[in-house]
Amino acid sequence: MAAIEAAAAPSRWRPSLGRHVLRNTVCTLVLLAMALFVLYPLVLLVYGSFLTDEITGTAKTFSVDNWITAWQQPGMVQAIVNTIKRVVVTEAISLPTAVFIAWLVARTDLPGKKIIDNFFWIALFLPSLPVVLGWILLFDPDNGLINKWLMSTFGLTHPPLDIYTFWGIVFVHLAARSVSAKYIFLAPAFRNFDGSLEEASTMVGSSPFGTIRRIVIPILMPAILITMAISLTHSLESFEIELILGPPTSFYVFSTKMYSLIQGNPPMFGAATVLGLTVLIAILPLVVWQQRLISTRSFVTVTSHFQKRLLRLRRLRWPIFSIIAGLALVITVVPTVCLVAGTFMNLFGHFDLAVVWTTAHWRRVLADPVLLHSMHNTLVMAGSAALIGVVWFSFVAYISVRTRYPGRRALDFMTWFPATLPGIILGLGLLWMFLTVPLFKPLYGTLFVLIIAVLINSVTTGVQLIKSNMVQIGYELEEASFIAGGSWLYTFRRVILPLLGPVLISVALLTFNSAARNISSIVMIVTGDNRPLSLLQIDYMADGQYEPAAIVGFIIVLLTLGVAFIARTITRRVGMRTV
Repeated sequence: MAAIEAAAAPSRWRPSLGRHVLRNTVCTLVLLAMALFVLYPLVLLVYGSFLTDEITGTAKTFSVDNWITAWQQPGMVQAIVNTIKRVVVTEAISLPTAVFIAWLVARTDLPGKKIIDNFFWIALFLPSLPVVLGWILLFDPDNGLINKWLMSTFGLTHPPLDIYTFWGIVFVHLAARSVSAKYIFLAPAFRNFDGSLEEASTMVGSSPFGTIRRIVIPILMPAILITMAISLTHSLESFEIELILGPPTSFYVFSTKMYSLIQGNPPMFGAATVLGLTVLIAILPLVVWQQRLISTRSFVTVTSHFQKRLLRLRRLRWPIFSIIAGLALVITVVPTVCLVAGTFMNLFGHFDLAVVWTTAHWRRVLADPVLLHSMHNTLVMAGSAALIGVVWFSFVAYISVRTRYPGRRALDFMTWFPATLPGIILGLGLLWMFLTVPLFKPLYGTLFVLIIAVLINSVTTGVQLIKSNMVQIGYELEEASFIAGGSWLYTFRRVILPLLGPVLISVALLTFNSAARNISSIVMIVTGDNRPLSLLQIDYMADGQYEPAAIVGFIIVLLTLGVAFIARTITRRVGMRTV
């Protein structure tokens, strides 16, 4: 561990007064912007949770009735138990799997790493709702293709697989995003790990797995903890999968209970807000824990002596590749093929019709001018959010981990609030903000409002990913720039950002992808003029038109994959190599 301690030696360089004032001014502006766009909507939500008739009524009574009503809902205790059970099982399987795959791709001579990496990106970009429909085509107990094949082949009287069960829901979560998202979050941190530390461990007799357990995982603990925290928050707020697969077996979770309150007649926004704030309260201890861990230990792995070495797998190279590649194909090709097949079906999910396939749905959707307008809105919203987000998130991450600014802890703490609130509750807070702040009220109904909403929704993931990689960069690299006369902004732009090149590309892609597929955070503030593709897809599904909805979902996939291909090409020429 001597090498780690040496890399983490405290900085002796002190900034000049002018540089100190400039940096504190920028930090204060970033803190104020964060407080306005993140803290203010949260304050409105807390205030609204104590109003008994905050939306439709004229009298605004301040009481705790919403809190009592929310926790007296029938089935609430069972929904909480189901939520905890599903989240724990999903995370217990997906996190070790993602850590192992990220280590294999980044730290070994595994063949086909670029192909595997691209497949996991594709899995991340596939929209959740069409993916669920694709798995239903395969594992529905009555009409699923795989169930029918198994029953006819082995003479079974009952379908062996049922997607509408607890393990079916867990499987869809694992196949949809749980493993792929964690891999994407962890891979940059594993690639930035200094190979000399692994070599030192090997020289003293440690085995490869001993090195992983004693050296690699402890040093990369910030990235792992942040990935786990982000995954937990997204897992807690997930409701699309449970909303579709849960009702046949009466499997309800916390988020679907919250959704039912909003969809009630009349909508119970106050009680739903209470449940959303409960998620925030439950996640806060985890946020405090990871902050304390990062502030009390050193995790620097990128210094002026950075070396990258790959572990040789020898005879295990191709067997391991076959397993990982097979997993990647299952979570990408299979649901994609089902998604495409659904767009050409005469009636989605029915293979027993006289005419199963048709192109009529494609002709109708492509001829609709609303599609082009929604596509334009999606490109402007997602592209702007990706570009602005990289700059904003980088500043926030830098202030949190590289400065002594007094408000840095409060700034980092605020970045967790959007992720700890379910998207539809966050959207409600943003709606109140845009309708009550005079500066924003004229902008309601424009794309600017959606860009702000997407940025707020993505700030947790973006900042924490950049931060988990930034703590690996040694301070000596900045000191060298300062001693040579470089300003703070120059050093940030020419030293820090290039070293973070791969993770910045990842954050931009994730922000673009989140914006292109986002529904819950923007549904409350979307109008006919600024409606993106994701809401057009929801409109089709609300009308029972699943075939056009699948077409729009496939267009979203093509759009995000095209952007991802361009970004991945740029990544190979920016900063450190990604594979």
